[in-house]
Amino acid sequence: MGSRSTSVLSLLCLVLALVSVSLVQAEDDYKFYTWTVTYGILSPLGTPQQVILINGQFPGPRLDLITNNNVILNLVNKLDEPFLLTWNGIKQRKNSWQDGVLGTNCPIPPNSNYTYKFQTKDQIGTYSYFPSTKMHKAAGGFGGLNVYRRSVIPIPYPNPDGDFTLLIGDWYKASHKVLRQSLDLGKSPGFPDGLLINGQVHSTFTGNQGKTYMFRISNVGLSTSINFRIQGHTLKLVEVEGSHTLQNVYDSLDVHVGQSVSVLVTLNQPPKDYYIVASTRFTQTVLSTTSVLHYSNSRSSASGPLPAPPADNYDWSMKQARTYRWNLTANAARPNPQGSFHYGKIIPTKRIYLANSAPLINGKLRYAVNSVSYINPDTPLKLADYFNIPGILGDIQTTPSNGPAHIATSVLRTSLHDFIEVVFQNNENTMQSWHLDGYDFWVVGYGSGQWTDASRSTYNLVDALTRHTAQVYPNSWTAILVSLDNQGMWNLRSAIWERQYLGQQLYLRVWNAQRTAANEYDIPNNALLCGKALGHHP
Repeated sequence: MGSRSTSVLSLLCLVLALVSVSLVQAEDDYKFYTWTVTYGILSPLGTPQQVILINGQFPGPRLDLITNNNVILNLVNKLDEPFLLTWNGIKQRKNSWQDGVLGTNCPIPPNSNYTYKFQTKDQIGTYSYFPSTKMHKAAGGFGGLNVYRRSVIPIPYPNPDGDFTLLIGDWYKASHKVLRQSLDLGKSPGFPDGLLINGQVHSTFTGNQGKTYMFRISNVGLSTSINFRIQGHTLKLVEVEGSHTLQNVYDSLDVHVGQSVSVLVTLNQPPKDYYIVASTRFTQTVLSTTSVLHYSNSRSSASGPLPAPPADNYDWSMKQARTYRWNLTANAARPNPQGSFHYGKIIPTKRIYLANSAPLINGKLRYAVNSVSYINPDTPLKLADYFNIPGILGDIQTTPSNGPAHIATSVLRTSLHDFIEVVFQNNENTMQSWHLDGYDFWVVGYGSGQWTDASRSTYNLVDALTRHTAQVYPNSWTAILVSLDNQGMWNLRSAIWERQYLGQQLYLRVWNAQRTAANEYDIPNNALLCGKALGHHP
């Protein structure tokens, strides 16, 4: 080949490379939002009550993003109380400063604002956001957060013909302030009054016969697991909290508090309307709500008996959970196989055993982990750590304690690049649901009774699913493995909000002594300061 041909070829390659880079950069763009949080009066269950609106919407606006988008979101608080939003399942890579929980952020005062700045780094999937302060989640302020793939990243299923976001959760007619007062007195708020789908008791989703749609389902409730099903249709599971799954087909799915799943539904039935049903699981009184799947060429309204929930409870649900498997041949949010990281061959550097309980402390109901009931300090742990403010960070044992339960700001100290095993032991007769900010983790095992060393023989060390929220069945255990590759101060909490509010949470301090941008971003220059951090400078 002559030098002229070589030069032309080199120039062509350079042009193609530049075009490819520009296409990628075009999808790594910035998204700007201004959200104003206010109160409003609505009647989700038929009774007028105070709810929390974002830009006048209940639920809040759906946040549709693309992998690696940079989000600049100015949140204006017009409530009469401090307020924060947390981005449930967004990993906030090297950026726990934007996590939006009281251990990392000072709340936004009334008639003030804060601008969140974060990136949906290397994520694809169905997520949500909600208020992390007080009991605000009981009034609304939540919404869907969907992260779509970049065009250069394939997905392991045909593009659906459309998608629907379904925010399903239990609901109380009492205001969030009344519920909070009850908890502050050591009294449980009791059983919820109903279920809502997208803030309503009746809604309709319309599609075309023969087409396939993605249903993005999130349990945004406070306390109860739900079962989801569609009359006359099956559900093909394709994604769980950012992980592509083996595409098993189900008649119904259990979705526990704080969890999200994505299913494909093909409208392959005669043209009519069909019921979409959500009902509570493991509750003496079963709450149900229905929406309608409307074929655009429908000839009749939904009718006939509602599809029944599973006949069995915990055993059925645990068996279903074990069928959720990672799709090892699919790409993740980056073009590399998900199975290239052989988690099952790594020996954990730390083993953590956490047992939940419901003790009385000073005569009032609290919830605890290893006999420690967490309480939020006036100074966020992250700020205390950054500014070296003593006396804020407490400790918690890595195994259950037989001592009396007490209140503390519990922090579990770990090191960057630790690989840890966490066992959640539930000795109570109630469902539990645990969430970890900043990460997803491999859910390697479920079992009944007490966890022992022998339980490891039942772990799935090949294709266990990764997710950010794991259920723990009554008098049972759940085991997870976590690769601590994201430095910061990360909230490990009960997703059941009454329990979180009364102490069933702690913080994971993932630490490296070298303070560099390669490990963690520096404190934002707009960081709010409070407590003993006042007077310091970001």
